[in-house]
Amino acid sequence: MATQQTVRESAEGEARQPRSVRVVLLALMIAMLLAMLDNMIVGTAMPTIVGELGGLEHLSWVVTAYTLATAASTPIWGKLGDMFGRKGVFLTSIVIFLIGSALSGMAQDMGQLIGFRAVQGLGAGGLMVGVMAIIGDLIPPRERGKYQGMMAGVMALAMIGGPLVGGSITDHWGWRWSFYINLPLGVVALAMITTVLHLPKKQRADGTRIDFLGAGLLTLGITAIVLVTTWGGTEYAWGSATIVGLAVGGVLALAAFLFVETRASDPIMPLHIFRSRNFTLMSLIGFITGFVMFGAVLFLPLFQQSVQGASATNSGLLLLPMLLSMMVVSLVVGRVTTNSGKYKVFPIIGGALMVTGLYLLSTMDTDTTRFLSGVYMAVLGAGMGFLMQITMLVAQNSVEMKDMGVASSSTTLFRTLGSSFGVAIMGALFTNKVQDEMAARGGGAATAHSAQLDAASLARLPEAVREAYQHAVASGTHSAFLVGSAVAVLGFALAFFVKEVALRGTGPAAKPEAAGTAKDAAVAEAV
Repeated sequence: MATQQTVRESAEGEARQPRSVRVVLLALMIAMLLAMLDNMIVGTAMPTIVGELGGLEHLSWVVTAYTLATAASTPIWGKLGDMFGRKGVFLTSIVIFLIGSALSGMAQDMGQLIGFRAVQGLGAGGLMVGVMAIIGDLIPPRERGKYQGMMAGVMALAMIGGPLVGGSITDHWGWRWSFYINLPLGVVALAMITTVLHLPKKQRADGTRIDFLGAGLLTLGITAIVLVTTWGGTEYAWGSATIVGLAVGGVLALAAFLFVETRASDPIMPLHIFRSRNFTLMSLIGFITGFVMFGAVLFLPLFQQSVQGASATNSGLLLLPMLLSMMVVSLVVGRVTTNSGKYKVFPIIGGALMVTGLYLLSTMDTDTTRFLSGVYMAVLGAGMGFLMQITMLVAQNSVEMKDMGVASSSTTLFRTLGSSFGVAIMGALFTNKVQDEMAARGGGAATAHSAQLDAASLARLPEAVREAYQHAVASGTHSAFLVGSAVAVLGFALAFFVKEVALRGTGPAAKPEAAGTAKDAAVAEAV
């Protein structure tokens, strides 16, 4: 009788769980939307902000300060969640993000705005990591595929809706509301997470101390790398003393960080997680995916506006074929993973499609139609759909539950660094190619700002210069995407070395007692 009652209570608990999980996921998706939407909205408002606050020479720092703070704080948030409990740390990151948003909206000069954006970025670093780690705590990897479409959908919504929302807010409410809009969304997320999310409280072991030295060295290394990729070829020449000094300093800081982590009692990034072959491979594939994706997001709208004459107002809609394809494929992959428990084939297919899509995009020229470029984008989007969520899922499945935060933050960090390198390297190739082509075709009058002309400015150019510029952009796009395709080949090759390890969780056909433990899964595929 007692056994029957226990079974009945267990069944009732399982019936209730999906509903509570969906409520928590809704709150997490709102937080994730905050982090992803912010830069998209603010980017549209930047011309208006500069017009009111001045400081055009410091414009790039409004974005750089946010990016630096986000990247540098990401691994620290992950470790703090592992040490002190996920919920409290995540709520703290939301509060810091909202404080930074409110202060940014009240900024009176460019210096204040840059400082407040850094505060905002500090909180944003904990938002993405918190979302991924909490999902890792709540939902077994085998079941997580059901919810992959939600995350892909939020990403697509941010990229498509960000520029549209940012332009509308700036035009009707003023640029300060580009920051204030975060407050009501953040308050809703805070309220929902506080009341609905229930996770076990963690007690820090006696004698365990925060690895401040490791955190400081890692922050210095990440900061130097991001500054190199942000400033190189734009603010400073690649061979300048500033860029070389930052590169050398970054390498030395990271080398010292690795040395310190091997001796720390509780390292900020435990190096033992990289003993797992799958975790290391997913980190590298995530880096390559970030490299490719953000390069595509940067250059595709530019090509369509400059060469195909599309309007910049609806720039987010230009990426619709890629984003929709990514979202649909991610949803299907998630369902198949949940039902079958198999995943190794997906990184391989994704890598192949990503290489193919980038190569096809590199073939675009001034005669390429919007329909054909949309097909090429859909191929690339499908490749990313196979990879975006699988990389995080397999990485989390490859570590013990106690390391879920650092695993999530490390994977996120690699993707962030990949995007920085992608934008820098592909951007440098693109700019140099455009300027060389403009000079060769006699468009010298536009060479100084040739990589920044929009459709409206282009229409005011003499016809010969305009045609020269369109050919130059097509040539620059070819070089950028060809390099992206070559980098994607490495990701495709790495996918073949992923080891198929059973995902934790029951799945539709598995028995609970066969689910295994986090430690079993991590050890099973360790090198």
